[in-house]
Amino acid sequence: MNAQAKKLKQKVVAFLNRQEIDFLDKLGNDAWFSTGMKLSRTQIIEALVNLMMELGVKGEGVDSKEELKQRIIKAFEE
Repeated sequence: MNAQAKKLKQKVVAFLNRQEIDFLDKLGNDAWFSTGMKLSRTQIIEALVNLMMELGVKGEGVDSKEELKQRIIKAFEE
C-alpha cells in the first residue's frame, strides 16, 4: 500500500461482544501458527468489508443485522 492510500484510511470504532472478539483473535492466531503471518483484528475486518464490496452487497432496504446477513449469504450464492 502506498503512502497516499495509508493517509486516506480512517479509524472506526466497533463494539463487539467477547465471543466476536475471541473469534477474530482465533482467526488471527490460526493464521499466525499455520503460516507465520498474524492477522490483526483490523486486517480481518478490512478483508470482510472489501469482500462485501466485491460481492456488490448494498444497503438499500436493509432494516436489521439479520437482513444484512441474508444479503451477504445471497451474494455468495449468486
